[in-house]
Amino acid sequence: MTILSRRSLGLGALGAGILPLIRGAEAATPVSRVTPLAQIRIGRFTVTALTDGYADMPYNFFPGRSAAQVEQAAAAQFVARPSGLRLVFNQYLIEDGERRILVDTGPAGSIGQTGALPQALEAVGLRRDQIDAIVVTHMHEDHMGGLVVGGQKNFPNAELHIDRRDISHWTDPAKRSAAPDYLQNSFRMSAEVVRLYPRLQAIDGERQILRGISIVDLTGHTPGHIGVRVEDAGQSLIMVSDMLFPVVHPAATDVGFVFEQDRAAAQAMRDRFFPRAAAEGALIAATHMPFPGLGRIVSDRGQLRWNVADWALQG
Repeated sequence: MTILSRRSLGLGALGAGILPLIRGAEAATPVSRVTPLAQIRIGRFTVTALTDGYADMPYNFFPGRSAAQVEQAAAAQFVARPSGLRLVFNQYLIEDGERRILVDTGPAGSIGQTGALPQALEAVGLRRDQIDAIVVTHMHEDHMGGLVVGGQKNFPNAELHIDRRDISHWTDPAKRSAAPDYLQNSFRMSAEVVRLYPRLQAIDGERQILRGISIVDLTGHTPGHIGVRVEDAGQSLIMVSDMLFPVVHPAATDVGFVFEQDRAAAQAMRDRFFPRAAAEGALIAATHMPFPGLGRIVSDRGQLRWNVADWALQG
């Protein structure tokens, strides 16, 4: 199958209905803060952007550019911080009136200022046991940390969908023993997830998991890195997980991230995906872009840039 076919990218449908909604709720923490929620409509689907929090990544975490170059680029966009480049951890809840599907669960406190997903779900009136399925886009700790808490599964009724290649990689003892320290949490969490979620569905390639919800192969960042496409009534949204990082993307495809397992494959995917997404005007949801992570890649005088979706206050 051609990975970057129109269907596999979920491109070409520009008319996604945007709901004029951003709701706040006080998080149950000692510090008063707002739990951000943003919703958009894709045909019969409601997609809610949630967030587990954020972490600041050192500027030297982006191979392909020096730390000074990344910091300079962040300063030019007025987002430079002494602690590094801020990554948000967005998750997406997909509902069609019958089923609730969550895309990723965040790091749940294992990285940075995170652990807010439970409060975000409460803010939309949901308990964790009401989630029917979870798509784990890849088995890095910041995408599956919320699945297991205190040695117990945190979403007791959820069926998991994870690419078989990622399961194979992250449960391989030889790969774990050879991996650097900063990946050990991901290996440990992967073993727990596989043990505690017997309803785990190992995905082989692109497939439809529910009418209008499909898996997209975005291999590169990890061996089984996937995205999720939602489409209905001529509208579409593609959730691309770690295809995009703030500041460095989409302007430069040769800039990677330290957690990538295969830099060459990840760059090759960006080389294909970014120009095609710009040409098609795809509506994209990206895990680490500023909340709610909704936007488009656009070509501006021959340079690719991220254009935040005009999703709010649309009548």
